[in-house]
Parts: sequence; structure tokens; C-alpha cells
Amino acid sequence: MSIQKEIAQLKKQRGFTLVELLVVIGIIVILFAVVLVAVDPAKRLEQSRDAVRRQDVRDTLEAIQQYVVDNDGDDAVLGIDADNATYEQIGTAATGCDTGCTAQVTEAACVDLSTGLVDTYLASIPYDPSTGTAAETDYYINKTTSGRYVIGSCDPERAATIEVKR
Repeated sequence: MSIQKEIAQLKKQRGFTLVELLVVIGIIVILFAVVLVAVDPAKRLEQSRDAVRRQDVRDTLEAIQQYVVDNDGDDAVLGIDADNATYEQIGTAATGCDTGCTAQVTEAACVDLSTGLVDTYLASIPYDPSTGTAAETDYYINKTTSGRYVIGSCDPERAATIEVKR
């Protein structure tokens, strides 16, 4: 008889109650929500695209500077206008380059830097990781009166501005 009582008691203790399962599921949901908020994948993606933009801007500026040094200060082949009051979007488009840039007011025609820079100084002209194309890279350029180049991103996401001047 004592064996039957032990078997009956073991049957009663087997498994979890519904309340215990609901408590465990609730804890898992709370932990998942905390981790999701802490990681915030959308924010991380925006930050990584801004990092790409910063690197693209620096690479383009360094390529232009090296080109100018190699050509004894002559940048005429690059096609950057001499008007320091106007910014130009980098790209191959002949028109429409004045509509996509939110950081600066740009000219209608893009400046095509691929003629002088590609292959020797850059593998290709970089363009914005989310909205840029070869026709409109979403990067802008300007040459100041003192001969400095200003290159920036038209549409940064997390950063207020992404711009390099040298």
C-alpha cells in the first residue's frame, strides 16, 4: 500500500502549474523587452550609416587633396566651380541635383569627380549608403575663397552635420 501512495504522490507533483508557466513566460517577455530597448537596432543602423558617411567624406577629401598636390595645385579638370557661395552635389547627373540635399543648398548640376579621381585616387566615387546613387551621391562639395575644400553629407541621420573642411 505504501508504494501505491508514493506513486500517487509522484503523479500529483509531476509538471508545472498554469500559474508557474505564466510567471515564467511573463519574466521572459520582460527580459526580451529590456534587451530590445537596450540594443535598439534602428539606432545602431543609423549610427553605422553615419560612420560610413564620415569615412566617405574623408576619403573623397583626401583623394581631391592628393590629386591637387600631384597636379601642382590645378583642380580645373575636377570641375569644381570657383564660386565659394555655391555648393555642388557630387554625382554624374546634369540636372536635378538641387532637390535632394537637405544640409546645404546645392546647384542644379552635379559635379562629376570621377573623371579625375577614379582609378588613381579612389576605386569609385562613394555615395550615401541609404539614399545615394552614382547620379546623385548625396554628398556635397564647395571650394572656399581661401582654396579649402568643404565636403559633407546631404542627409545625415543621427549626427547633426557630417562635414570635413581642409
